[in-house]
Amino acid sequence: MNRTAAGALASAAVIALLTSACTGSAGSAASDDPNARVTLTFWHGWSAPAEVKAVDAGIERFEAAHPHITVKAVPNVTDDKIQQALRAGGSHAPDVVSSFTTDNVGKFCSSGAFADLAPFIEKSGIDLEKTFAKPRLDYTRFEGRRCALPLLGDAYGLYYNRDAFRKAGIAAPPKTWSEFDEAAVKLTKPKGDSYEQLGFMPTFHGYESTPGHLVAQWSPTYFDKDGRSGIATDPAFAAMFTWQKNLVDKLGGFAKLERYRNTFGDEWGAKHPFHTGQVAMQLDGEWRLGMATDAKVPFEVGVAPLPVPDEQAGDYGKGYLSGTIVGIASTSRKQNAAWELVKYLTTDTDAVVGLANELRNVPSTHAALASPKLRLDPRFRTFLDIARHPKSNTTPASVNGGAYQVTLQEFGYLHEAGKVPDLKAGLRRTAEQIDTDIEKAK
Repeated sequence: MNRTAAGALASAAVIALLTSACTGSAGSAASDDPNARVTLTFWHGWSAPAEVKAVDAGIERFEAAHPHITVKAVPNVTDDKIQQALRAGGSHAPDVVSSFTTDNVGKFCSSGAFADLAPFIEKSGIDLEKTFAKPRLDYTRFEGRRCALPLLGDAYGLYYNRDAFRKAGIAAPPKTWSEFDEAAVKLTKPKGDSYEQLGFMPTFHGYESTPGHLVAQWSPTYFDKDGRSGIATDPAFAAMFTWQKNLVDKLGGFAKLERYRNTFGDEWGAKHPFHTGQVAMQLDGEWRLGMATDAKVPFEVGVAPLPVPDEQAGDYGKGYLSGTIVGIASTSRKQNAAWELVKYLTTDTDAVVGLANELRNVPSTHAALASPKLRLDPRFRTFLDIARHPKSNTTPASVNGGAYQVTLQEFGYLHEAGKVPDLKAGLRRTAEQIDTDIEKAK
């Protein structure tokens, strides 16, 4: 799923009006004839020609198994377009919708934009816990309402330049943050007021190195049992921000790092700083492996789980999980047929494996993760293991989507730049802002 965390967070802000504006029914009282000949409109976000071809191939397999259902797939659809269509309804609205932005599930569920899937799941006899990992179930529901299912997944890990490691005398990828810091310093080669090579870009503008992706290694609790923000009370957040700021200082300071970051190429292009050797280690999702191969990087690429805090060394192997979600538009008048498509895409093992092979994503079901039909680079197994790890986690859904993550990230920008003299006080203020924003959204 080639998208940036910043893009996902921006999309969460774009659809801020969805909760109040959506007119879709909250129920899923499907009354259409499931055997009738129908045409479904399916909106998805994949846009590259090879990706669209892969999705279309999956649709063709579905149509072959369901000859009475024709699917019109519409690619390159963003969440802001989804919210506009679901608000308006009508004949041009989609029946089935997928989104790259798991952050928006809280909005989709609470507003009734997506139909409640519980009746369909119960009728089909699907055991969700036996089918999907807990984090995937967590990011497809909100406050007990399941309005989406996982459609492929993402897992985040550590990419490293094996050639650079050998030159620096580093035998293996770091497993703890103290080992990581030591490696980052060893791999850094200063050059005047810049760098010939940087061990790791720790600033929060460094592509996927966001607070949410990093703090997952501390297994945080974002909200307490009353729904209040936990970022000021759970020590995981203070520990992560303290570690990150210390690494910024160890590697030359915020100003120097930002000047170097401004020389980086596009995240999704061949000139990505990991591809070019400008950084020796990179936090990224499973898609980077294929992109590095396509870019024909001139060094051996290594893949490993992201390190964990030293005191949690026994949990090494965990990571941050997210992925694509899919649901049924509550405005659809073909919900029984739409469910057949959703069920096929998310629970049919061969369908999930086929899409994972072609799209280079992590399969979202236990059965697909174990399938011998997976045709993936052997290094990709690292991401399959991260997806299976019992301590891997995700960011929870919220009524205002990913707004709380935007607030946390904005705080991170201030803290890393040295503009927050008191970390604990800053986290308290940030938590209060998150709570206020959520109350307003309700």
